[in-house]
Amino acid sequence: MTAGSMIIIGLTGSIGMGKSETAKMFARLGVPVFDADATVRQMQAPGGVALPKIEETFPGVVKDGHLDRDALGKIVFGDPSAKKKLESIIHPLVADRRIEFFNRAEAEGAKMVVLDVPLLFETGGNKAAHKVVVVSAPPEIQRDRVLKRDGMTEEKFEQILASQMPDDDKRARADYVIESNFGLDHAFRQVEQIVRDLEAET
Repeated sequence: MTAGSMIIIGLTGSIGMGKSETAKMFARLGVPVFDADATVRQMQAPGGVALPKIEETFPGVVKDGHLDRDALGKIVFGDPSAKKKLESIIHPLVADRRIEFFNRAEAEGAKMVVLDVPLLFETGGNKAAHKVVVVSAPPEIQRDRVLKRDGMTEEKFEQILASQMPDDDKRARADYVIESNFGLDHAFRQVEQIVRDLEAET
């Protein structure tokens, strides 16, 4: 996977750390952002390219052209083999979209791009990045943010945490760490500094 002379920034962070807000900050500064989660949602939406294969692999989870996420979640959550089957459908499609994104951004003259990927380290996506930015906050703030989400429980939160690389390990592997617990303005200044640093390298 190449992106010519563009700097590829891998953006990641555990659940509730503020990664999505940070991605918006890069976009505000004119840096093209590839949102892996949004891409997956698009592929699984009505008419999405992933739906036929998902229905073939997990019969009954697509109803009237709509993916029943709860039904799929019950099959995949806690079943490593089912999860791998789903990933074998989704990951190649996401990779194709990512290459299209790179090509389009390069054609438009972008100096840098952001890969917004929740499980960047866990899936090896950091190998495609020149720099890695990790968004982080103290555990108690993370817990408070996540448990305020609709449908979130302590048990589900703990299961998600167990599936993600510990925050300390992510911070240790990062080129930059965005501290998201001091407010949006503070985080935005950190993002501005990263963009300035990387612009100086191009």
